[in-house]
Amino acid sequence: MNENVIKTIVSEMNRYLNNYQISKLNEILYKQIQTEEKEVSNMDYLNKFIDSKKLEGCSLLTIKNYTTYINKLFNYLNKDIRTIDTDDIRSYLAYYQNNNNCKNSTIDGVRRAISSFFTFLETEEYIVKSPVRRIRKIRTEILVKETYSDETLEKLRDACKSIRNLALIELLASSGIRIGELVNLNIEDMDFENNSCLVFGKGKKMREVYFDGKTKLHIQEYLKDRKDSNPALFVSLYKPNERLKSRGIELMLQRLGDSIGIKKVHPHKFRRTLATRAIDKGMPIEQVQHLLGHTKIDTTLHYAMVNQNNVKISHKKYIC
Repeated sequence: MNENVIKTIVSEMNRYLNNYQISKLNEILYKQIQTEEKEVSNMDYLNKFIDSKKLEGCSLLTIKNYTTYINKLFNYLNKDIRTIDTDDIRSYLAYYQNNNNCKNSTIDGVRRAISSFFTFLETEEYIVKSPVRRIRKIRTEILVKETYSDETLEKLRDACKSIRNLALIELLASSGIRIGELVNLNIEDMDFENNSCLVFGKGKKMREVYFDGKTKLHIQEYLKDRKDSNPALFVSLYKPNERLKSRGIELMLQRLGDSIGIKKVHPHKFRRTLATRAIDKGMPIEQVQHLLGHTKIDTTLHYAMVNQNNVKISHKKYIC
């Protein structure tokens, strides 16, 4: 496409469009020429998108997932990104689900990643319209996820052989902190006077997290027992006492659960338990949202399982 072709197109469309529309058409066509001259590849577009997500503060895991899903899309279709249409996307999603034998929730995550990419391309005017617009959210089963009972939490506490593990479990249980936030905590972040600490959550957003008096005492006892000079709040039990990592916490909890015959003990379940109990006891959902550091209230509702017995009591109170 050259300038003469653009002039011809704009001239022909002049009778059908107003001045603003003609101006936008002219702008898009010239931008297309510039793109063709630069020979921008699919990977160039992906890199621009990833750069924008990094600036937004997306986590490394989110960036990795975006890159993986979109690269697989490129490999499957093997065509210029500007020619990809809705049928291509549907075909890829069906192929991905069949070949990976994944659940609807997983494939919807792939859809969201691809949608975010093409929305970026549309917003930046690299393409006219996202081909994912007409692909609706994939329905997923809403599963009632388990939480820890009071008895289970007591068993986990009793099974702790070290004050560090007990302090860690108490913090998880009383604060609803994310594991990624916990491993980045330093001793200086702790405000024992107000039973709180500052953490960097998702999107590099700072928020205040609260814990109870029992947690405070256990953490202080653990810190008093420490002999190292590591600034991290939680460190490995053995020298060189390095900062405890997410995988280390996951393994510790798994082994702790195995030792007392409790399966599926993991950090996130403490967070879900806190959210569920807070709502069951009447805490407004907006406050639970703030407590957990969620941007959208819908996310908070996914974390919280409302106690069925409380629903029954409320039915008798308000309906009967």
